[in-house]
Amino acid sequence: MERTSQVIGQAGAFLDALERASRAAALDRPVLVIGERGTGKELVAERLHRLSPRWDQPLVVMNCAALPETLIEAELFGHEAGAFTGASKARTGRFEEADGGTLFLDELGTLSMAAQDRLLRAVEYGEVTRIGSSRPMRVDVRIVAATNEHLPDKVDAGEFRADLLDRLSFEVVTLPPLRARAGDIVVLADHFGRRMASEIGWERWPGFGAMALDTLTNYRWPGNVRELRNVVERAVYRWEGAGPIDSIEIDPFQSPYRPQQSGGRRASTATPADATPIPEDAPIAACEAGPSDFKSRVARFERELLARALAENRFNQRSTAEALGLTYDQLRHALRRHDLINAGG
Repeated sequence: MERTSQVIGQAGAFLDALERASRAAALDRPVLVIGERGTGKELVAERLHRLSPRWDQPLVVMNCAALPETLIEAELFGHEAGAFTGASKARTGRFEEADGGTLFLDELGTLSMAAQDRLLRAVEYGEVTRIGSSRPMRVDVRIVAATNEHLPDKVDAGEFRADLLDRLSFEVVTLPPLRARAGDIVVLADHFGRRMASEIGWERWPGFGAMALDTLTNYRWPGNVRELRNVVERAVYRWEGAGPIDSIEIDPFQSPYRPQQSGGRRASTATPADATPIPEDAPIAACEAGPSDFKSRVARFERELLARALAENRFNQRSTAEALGLTYDQLRHALRRHDLINAGG
């Protein structure tokens, strides 16, 4: 997916956070960016770098949670050849790569205590030592770090160094979650929708209908902006109508046919709680309809159900799919199977 450094929003809490980041950018001090997943912490880190006097120097990004603990220190500080098994040649670390620029440490709260000790020395003295070397090197690096954890709680639990937190929290920028930026949901959805429409070659952007906007604005977005972008882009590429997009599918896994959880065991064959039990003394003939008769009855019932739902929803296929708990694609497939695709047309 194409990255974008554009930061979009007009909600007061969001603009306040951006203003704080912009003011801190000019100072050569560490900044902590705090926020839930998907709130745009890396975009704010990029903004801090681009607005700083170091804008023309490297911005080096490291996700502290993406590497095993045994490799974190080697990634941060580099290593000499033979420093450990597999280190066949010397390698520069992220601090050396970022010399003169900015080092963005994402998921800071996952760093081990040993890595925190070495990071504190690098921040305090501007020196790093490669693993396997005894010769410290001077580096000029500005630290911007991000986390979705409350680091003071980790300090209290003995999982994060208090002195390191003090050094890194010269300024703390806390990003509000999307649910606290209600006015931005429509703005962001329109932006992501237009971008996706252009990507797939649409000549014009139809916008969102009232039903779609209602779905977007009434959802709490636990995945924040990242989740919103995925939902909007999926809705655009699936849309086949001529007018505004009027149906939004939040959960792509929602389906009446999705697998049932079995806990690793064979699925139970017990009668569902809401099923009508067959009496033990029921006549065999009543329970054993022939295969062809069974299939035709099910097909006839399904066709009648589809036809009735279409009529009740004034032959709007999007509304019908929603009423039946189906995706738009599932409904279209069923309508074609029963020769109802042009019903009401």
